[in-house]
Amino acid sequence: MTDMATNAAVVEVRDVGKSYGPVNALAGVSMSVFEGQVTCVLGDNGAGKSTFIKMLAGAHTPSEGVMLLDGEPVTFSSPREALDAGIATVYQDLAVVPLMPVWRNFFLGSEMTRGWGPFRRLETRKMKQIAQSELANMGIDLRDIDQAIGTLSGGERQCVAIARAVYFGARILILDEPTAALGVKQSGVVLKYIARARDRGLGVVFITHNPHHAYPVGDRFLLLNRGTSMGYFEKSEITISELTALMAGGAELDSLAHELERGPED
Repeated sequence: MTDMATNAAVVEVRDVGKSYGPVNALAGVSMSVFEGQVTCVLGDNGAGKSTFIKMLAGAHTPSEGVMLLDGEPVTFSSPREALDAGIATVYQDLAVVPLMPVWRNFFLGSEMTRGWGPFRRLETRKMKQIAQSELANMGIDLRDIDQAIGTLSGGERQCVAIARAVYFGARILILDEPTAALGVKQSGVVLKYIARARDRGLGVVFITHNPHHAYPVGDRFLLLNRGTSMGYFEKSEITISELTALMAGGAELDSLAHELERGPED
């Protein structure tokens, strides 16, 4: 396919692969991520999505291929290096402390302090104000910034994580199946905040197995199956029906539907 964007990709991977001994978990996958756009990575369990995002996030080093950041080859040896480069990953099992308030989780690991040594103190008021303001900027209206984050819904917790990544300077936001365990309403909430992050100029990588969640918010789509690419499409090149058919296996689904049909005697 031709390059769809007029701006240069922030992150690009070319023919990347990952092997574990004789096992190829991923092979020959290419994709670009642009500012202010959403790239959806779709595939069923075992398709290679987890391996792929761990390479983008710096947790795994590719066995083959190249990864580019702002057009320059780059290799991350840890998630911290990727984060320092502006690539933030929000995993499905959010790293939160359920009994801590929302504002503490917002700054978890990056707390603001004043003083030094034994006189160091948390800047509690400032952190509360920033957390409240940043959440409001993303359109997240919480009843109480002091409430335990464990009292929020799954969708609300995902949205707090998205707002946190935006505040701490992410250029690329990777979301690992953020709607997988959510109902229809909460999934809609998360999709709305993905669009908000996109509109604030972030490049979003949305990992999902659900084409009905991906298509409304996505600008381009990478489909994985058993560690290889089934195609990389911009939205104008594929309909949701075609995307769903590719995800479902097309002819295999038609064959299964025929097998499941009731016969005349039923």
